[in-house]
Amino acid sequence: MKRIILFLATNLAVVLVLTIVLNLLGVGRAVGPNNMTALLVFSVVVGFTGSIISLLMSKLMAKWSTGARVITQPANSTELWLVNTVQSLANRAGIGMPEVAVYDGEPNAFATGAFKNSALVAVSTGLLSGMNHEEIEAVLGHEISHVANGDMVTLTLIQGVVNTFVVFLSRVVGFFVDQVLLRNNDSERRGPGIGYMISVFVCEIVFGIVASMIVAWFSRWREFRADAGSARLLNSTLPMQHALARLGQMQGDGLPQSMQAFGISGGGSGWGALFASHPPLEERIAALQQLRG
Repeated sequence: MKRIILFLATNLAVVLVLTIVLNLLGVGRAVGPNNMTALLVFSVVVGFTGSIISLLMSKLMAKWSTGARVITQPANSTELWLVNTVQSLANRAGIGMPEVAVYDGEPNAFATGAFKNSALVAVSTGLLSGMNHEEIEAVLGHEISHVANGDMVTLTLIQGVVNTFVVFLSRVVGFFVDQVLLRNNDSERRGPGIGYMISVFVCEIVFGIVASMIVAWFSRWREFRADAGSARLLNSTLPMQHALARLGQMQGDGLPQSMQAFGISGGGSGWGALFASHPPLEERIAALQQLRG
């Protein structure tokens, strides 16, 4: 499960911190199955807060975790070509010019940001040195397509919805466990006890893992769509096919573990495939070949 990403990690951390704080303040324990409306509102607030904060922090955290340097003034012909290519692709996709950045690392690239017209597109030095211009342009088209498709916002909404269910169901289970313990102890205690708090904490982790599978499924689906978007921007599927094949030969993703779902390549096998942010490169190439047909 090495494809656990910055977005999910930040989101889960915020949800757990909010849960602990609200429980300490007594807010979390004041809502329950006896007041479903209050419990649902509470779940929505907690569930969407984590994903929205993750979205708003995405550019800053991406730059920090990769050491990406934003090109404000091209220092050489490669950087000039890179900026001009991103500008051309952004114009074709109908979005504002993203920030363009370069970071040291093995071949990869990523795009992130809360808004279509102020996104970030970054490529590694390994990708710039290991691919030809046509292949790099295809990768950039893939990343621009992510931005144009609004994938980060959609990911945020999906994460917010599944978070809401995680928070809601965790508390329902917590209250049920607490009531069972209360009856078994024949106690007159009022309000949730330690059984509730432990159950909620455990359930949020367990249900959160299931929620991560749902988000990972969407992440894999959006990769196919971004590949197709690159093909549309370049009027051919071949450059993206060649770029994916070259990535397979390079055998390196070059991103920190927390950022891997934002990159161009990835995948998993066995149980790890359920949490993989990217489909295998072979499947993506096959999908492009079918699209070409």
